[in-house]
Amino acid sequence: MFKIINPSNIFLIATKAINHLTYLFIVLIFLGLLYSLFISPVDYIQGHSVRIMYVHVPSSWISIGCFAFIGLASIINFIYKNKNFSLFGKSLAPLGLMFAIISIVTGALWGQPTWGTWWAWDARLTSMLVLGIFYLSYILSWKFISDFSLSSKVSSIIAIVGLINLPVIKYSVDWWATLHQTSTIKIVSNSTIHFSMMLPLMVMFFALLTFSGLIFLMKYKTEIIKMNNKGLDRL
Repeated sequence: MFKIINPSNIFLIATKAINHLTYLFIVLIFLGLLYSLFISPVDYIQGHSVRIMYVHVPSSWISIGCFAFIGLASIINFIYKNKNFSLFGKSLAPLGLMFAIISIVTGALWGQPTWGTWWAWDARLTSMLVLGIFYLSYILSWKFISDFSLSSKVSSIIAIVGLINLPVIKYSVDWWATLHQTSTIKIVSNSTIHFSMMLPLMVMFFALLTFSGLIFLMKYKTEIIKMNNKGLDRL
């Protein structure tokens, strides 16, 4: 059923795609930084500190998206017992944790001039911190449990339980009165962010998304090599 995404096929695709993604990332990050730092307007209230948004928001989206994918892969792994989905999650987790940390740090840098404090136990901030803890728990389960089947099972349970936190992150600003502003970018209704800020935000998002794909493929190739060396190549 999953022959099309077996490690051999993805390994070959990854080898060919890495160079293309590298060139694409260089172009997108150049344009993103150009728009974000020099072309996008200064916010009339927040001033230049609003430029932190162009890293903070994409990092938050990617971190949440990575965990959603890990959780979905874990559910499929539980149903079909396919090790390849464990490798997907294992390869994505460090990347997701990195972006969760970037999101929290840039949020603190943005919050200090905006709210007057580096940290508050705000619902959105706290739920992002919880996401980071789930990421760390997932990664540590792979690190300290030597048996592949057991570590795959434990990490999958952590990821599936962690999925509960994702809607909390998404709707925390709607469910509770928080310091964090409500969502300005919406899919089913009109966004309130101006196009002059929306454009650099989306360019930076696709730049960091391309970077994520690049790092994921590199990490996945490494995991395949390690798995083959351990004789676990039968998926």
